[in-house]
Amino acid sequence: MRMLALFIGLCLVFLFVWERVDIVRVGYQVERLKAEKVRLERERDQLRVKFSALSAPDRIAKMATEQLGMVPPQKGQVIMVQARPAGESHPHAAPAEVRIARNDLSSWGR
Repeated sequence: MRMLALFIGLCLVFLFVWERVDIVRVGYQVERLKAEKVRLERERDQLRVKFSALSAPDRIAKMATEQLGMVPPQKGQVIMVQARPAGESHPHAAPAEVRIARNDLSSWGR
């Protein structure tokens, strides 16, 4: 009987120690994940700033003209087309507006 009580006591001590060690391990894991979260949030913020800078309309226009040789359309190259969505015949319906840019490829690249 005494051996059984000693064995149960040792099992309880072992269980208590194992539980404490596991709590410490989980605590370290939580701290590591918090640090990773902060790092990822910082990276996300940096990427948002970079995206804003790269998608700025002035920058895109500058790159289009300087690196790609693009120019704004000349007068007469843009044609405004008024169209109604398919199946709409209501006379008071607002027409959909479509813009088409005409490009003369024979003069491009000269």
